[in-house]
Formats: sequence, structure tokens, C-alpha cells
Amino acid sequence: MKKINLKEVEYIAFVLAREILSFNEPIPEFSTRFPNVLESCLGMPFQTFGRKSLYRGLLAKASILFYLMIKNHPFQNGNKRIAMTTLFVFLYLNNKWLKVDTKELYNFTIWVTSSPAKLKDETVKAVEKFLKTCMVNLE
Repeated sequence: MKKINLKEVEYIAFVLAREILSFNEPIPEFSTRFPNVLESCLGMPFQTFGRKSLYRGLLAKASILFYLMIKNHPFQNGNKRIAMTTLFVFLYLNNKWLKVDTKELYNFTIWVTSSPAKLKDETVKAVEKFLKTCMVNLE
């Protein structure tokens, strides 16, 4: 399974979000991210304990990545946009994609954003279920 790395997220934050997409609110410089928060978000899906993965399989890894990129707020602004794009890049690296209506994905992302922190496990499971219903193989 391919991981997404810091350089790829930097590409997402700088080039894709700044030059290709247009939004009312700018995405801050990549260097202004909160120290180690992004690195933690990218590393958590691949954590192990006792040589066993805490998040087994692509769906579980994608779900916790998406959740943490939103909830841990590694950037001053643009966290939801970068989380969605990071999710797509991670899936693409692993020959998957999401076949989902833009509005439905946006609404789901807002729901994750507003979910209570005490319901983290339940929210991550809901993300996994959502992704499972939308995920397709790349051809």
C-alpha cells in the first residue's frame, strides 16, 4: 500500500489549491502549518502496536487520514479542502477513486467537521462506511 507523504501534501496545498482551484479564502503558505500536526496526521494511518496495524486495510487508513486532516487542523485555513484533496490523492496512489456527488462529499465533510471529538471512533467508522459506498477501482 502506498503512503501519501509531506511533499505530496505540500503540492496539494500550494499548487493545486492555489493555482488550479479558486476559493474566497486563500490557503496560507505551507510553512505556516502547525509544527508536527500534519506529520502526525500522515503517520497515524500506518501506526502499529505489537507488530499489528492499528488501521487495517485501505478503507481504515483512508478514513482515519481524512478524519485527522479535518479534526486536527494542521493548517491555519483550508483544512477541509486539503483533507478532501489529500484523500483523493491517497486513493489515487492506491488505484482507487471516489464516485460521489460533489455536494454529497461536501456535506459529509461538514458533518465530520462538526462531529464531537468524544465520538471519534464512531465518526471514523462512519467515514469508512461512506468511503466504502463511494470507492471504485481506477481503470
